[in-house]
Amino acid sequence: MKLLLPETVRDALAHMAGRDGVTTPIAGGTDLLVHWPLRLGERDRTYVDLWQLQELKPLRWTADALILGGLTTYWDVIRDRRAGDEFPLLVAAARQVGAIQIQARGTWAGNIVNASPAADGVPALMAYGAVVVLESQRGTEEVPLDGFYTGYKDMRRRPDQLIVAVRIPRRRYSYQTFAKVGSRRAQSIAKVGLAVTQSDDGWRVVAASMAPTIRRCPAIERLLQQGAVLRDSDDLLPAIARDVSPIDDVRSTAEYRRRVMARVLYDELRETCGWR
Repeated sequence: MKLLLPETVRDALAHMAGRDGVTTPIAGGTDLLVHWPLRLGERDRTYVDLWQLQELKPLRWTADALILGGLTTYWDVIRDRRAGDEFPLLVAAARQVGAIQIQARGTWAGNIVNASPAADGVPALMAYGAVVVLESQRGTEEVPLDGFYTGYKDMRRRPDQLIVAVRIPRRRYSYQTFAKVGSRRAQSIAKVGLAVTQSDDGWRVVAASMAPTIRRCPAIERLLQQGAVLRDSDDLLPAIARDVSPIDDVRSTAEYRRRVMARVLYDELRETCGWR
């Protein structure tokens, strides 16, 4: 392997542009550490280590947004009291990401680019309408997170682009919830993950481990927007079938995932929506 250590973001972008897209940026490096013993091909790559770039680390507040830097960690959000007050789902999700060591090193941008369908951080970000800020030597591009993924491990990011920030608009929320179902209460990969918000912008329902990508659930959002009255969790199954496509794998079955998603959604929303 070859490791490049840029001193500035400008240097990092030059490295990304000058090697025909064959470089791999590293933020916290937590996923690389896991894959290293098993994926021998990753040892032949050129990596750009971003960790020392202080300009990407701060978490910033503006009048209308919370801005996470490209190297903002889960722990940075956990310890920010304002984030806990305004964006509690971010804190809830961050506490679900591995052990404290991973929370202190892993980054939100890395969670996005890793593109796991079972990611913990991405559903909360998407439920808050986050926007991904990409930068390259060609300029800056902003992509809404709910339109960032185009397929399994595919995304709207060119090889020469870095995520330099994630912008989360500040809104008034009347409802927020985050739920994760795994094999145990901590340090598990989600069998089903959900993040739900309601604001002046409407409902957002985001599902994890239910499709090739983390995604919003427009059919369920329409039910909620229309004020549909449901009798039990089975009434959600037709909308779930339209929105997601879970699979059978080593962690669970498609049928289990559909029914658990329906039950968790129903139980979480029944009081707010006036269901039985």
